[in-house]
Amino acid sequence: MGTEPQRGTAIASTASGDGAAAGGGGLRLEAREMISERLSRLDILYFPRALQASAVTPSQRCSLLLDLLSRDVAVFLERYGTHLTSDELQQFDALKDDYEVNWHINQLRSAMTPSSEELRSRSITVKNRRRAYMNKLISEGQYFSEDAMREREPYLHHEYVGRFQDPFGRSTARPGERWSETLMRRSDEAFLAAEIRREQQRLGVAERDWVGNEINRRQEGEEGEEEEETEEEEEEEEADADDEHEEEGSSVRQVWEISDSSAAADAANLAGTTPVESLSAMEMQEQMDQFTYLMQQKFLAGEDHKQLDYSKIDEDESLDDHWMREANHDAEDKYFSED
Repeated sequence: MGTEPQRGTAIASTASGDGAAAGGGGLRLEAREMISERLSRLDILYFPRALQASAVTPSQRCSLLLDLLSRDVAVFLERYGTHLTSDELQQFDALKDDYEVNWHINQLRSAMTPSSEELRSRSITVKNRRRAYMNKLISEGQYFSEDAMREREPYLHHEYVGRFQDPFGRSTARPGERWSETLMRRSDEAFLAAEIRREQQRLGVAERDWVGNEINRRQEGEEGEEEEETEEEEEEEEADADDEHEEEGSSVRQVWEISDSSAAADAANLAGTTPVESLSAMEMQEQMDQFTYLMQQKFLAGEDHKQLDYSKIDEDESLDDHWMREANHDAEDKYFSED
């Protein structure tokens, strides 16, 4: 890995006689046309602002690429070298006597077939950049919030945190919330619950432990309560209508009141109004910390590719400033602690 040459350095001439190495005379015309034509079909190519209006169609891009390749190979390689194949890059070996062109060729070839030391260095750089970006996400406070992490990994959240929480709290209306917002949130909750159940089924979890079954049990309990209340009202009406057996009717009502209390208690137990295992606030925080740690490790391992473009993170050199500051800060702390 050499130092990038400064633009404007003296360049040697090629043996081709077709022009200076800065131009594309050393490349066969057929190779220049094939490379330009293939790259012109890519929509991600960079063009200077002054040329963007003239680089809309593939034919326009092809013309601009061919012109630059014929005039200044070094600039061409600097801008578009990473889009070349190894066979296409080999075509430029005819110009490697030019220092600047040769520097770009070596850099591109090293990126295509890095050594073990380069791979190790690259891996460290990527890890540091991802950690720097993760720290940025943490400070912003959204990506690693409980709701956002639960949306990305509903089953993992359920195993570490959700199964210890009130299963009905997320679906109830909240103060100041519009009815449409409540319905939308309930729809989202139903989708996440379905995701969790699918994963539970895949893993062979017993059906009685599937998420949502406690709601069904609660609804069944409430329906049982309503039936008991209806029967009680009917019994009271019959007792009031029968003046000759007032004392007997009173006894019947007492029996139903006792039965009603028992039914309500049974319904509450079946409903699972409290989690199966009750945790203290400290224990719940420990569960959340473990869940958050796993989610951060998944991010660092590149498993959040559905939400993030890791290529942009891994290539973002501006993130180096962050982890270098962190490294310097750690080094200072270590120095003063040892002093």
